[in-house]
Amino acid sequence: MAGIYIHIPFCKQACHYCDFHFSTTMKKKDEMIEALIHEIHLRKNEINEPVETIYFGGGTPSVLSNAEIDQILEPIFSFFDVVENPEITLEANPDDLSTDRIVALSKSKINRLSIGIQSFYEDDLQLMNRAHNADEALQCLKTATQYFDNISIDLIYGMPNMSLEKWRSNVNLALSLNIPHISSYALTVEPKTALATLIKKGKIANTDEGLAHEHFLALVEMLENAGFVHYELSNFGKPEYFSKNNSAYWLGKKYVGIGPSAHSFDGENRSWNIANNSIYIQKIQENELPNEVEKLSIQDRYNEYVMTGLRTIWGVSLPIIENDFGTTYLNYLLENATYFIQKEQLIIENNVLKTTLKGKFFCDGIASELFWID
Repeated sequence: MAGIYIHIPFCKQACHYCDFHFSTTMKKKDEMIEALIHEIHLRKNEINEPVETIYFGGGTPSVLSNAEIDQILEPIFSFFDVVENPEITLEANPDDLSTDRIVALSKSKINRLSIGIQSFYEDDLQLMNRAHNADEALQCLKTATQYFDNISIDLIYGMPNMSLEKWRSNVNLALSLNIPHISSYALTVEPKTALATLIKKGKIANTDEGLAHEHFLALVEMLENAGFVHYELSNFGKPEYFSKNNSAYWLGKKYVGIGPSAHSFDGENRSWNIANNSIYIQKIQENELPNEVEKLSIQDRYNEYVMTGLRTIWGVSLPIIENDFGTTYLNYLLENATYFIQKEQLIIENNVLKTTLKGKFFCDGIASELFWID
């Protein structure tokens, strides 16, 4: 099974923390949609297995109309072998989700919403420069849950000066709305973002890793007590509500990325489109794929498997390491994992190396210590 990701590179305004590829001008929206459709045509032979997930990410895909979304979906269903009941996700912001829009989306092929709530508190939303307000966040979820069964929301923890009590209140509010999937991330200060500039100028307090860790542990406890499975570092789902799109990525399945800056993986090679809207459109109009391709070495594939494995409940299978990469890699992994096993941050269960609760928050750093580096 494979997946298709469509990158919609438009936003109403720039969130202070975001370093994804997007534009706040809609001038080239029509040209972009035509280019996305044409890229789908150009790449129709890249996947020779059924497609089970289609994901509209961004940017803010909900700035597209329902008709524009249907325009993009039509060639996917025409050219690819899409399974009978695919997971089709639309990332959306609360300010785009009026009652009429939600009702219309519920009658379309979209069957999963991923809503960028981030916080239910007005001061947090203003600090992040989000386009929606706290009331819109709450109201859109109350309406969306009446029309969609499969909903995910994003929440950000580790905000400057956010108390543990305030964070718990955010989580409790999400739980009260019976949302079956929550993606939650620590606020990260990326270079060249507005947030980084504001912190440097002293207008906003810097992030505190200790506080973020407290928020993370509270999140894990609260969601697991509410019946959620912590199946990936930043993702929690009720049984049967795991994101099929994200799970496919973590499990190394093939996917095609459509649109500027979108990444693809065919099992051996990784490619990524240029992160420039004008050049992307121009190249696609010339029937040329504006991408770079990298053939993954055995070292690259080992490192990626360790990274994604430690982030998930599926862990790093020791037999897979031995069979796919060889005894030398297995011995290297076990030797370097010993320190973290002794610190009770890693554990081996049924021939699978996994992070413990004590190690989960630090799993990316732990993984980097297990990477094979020449």
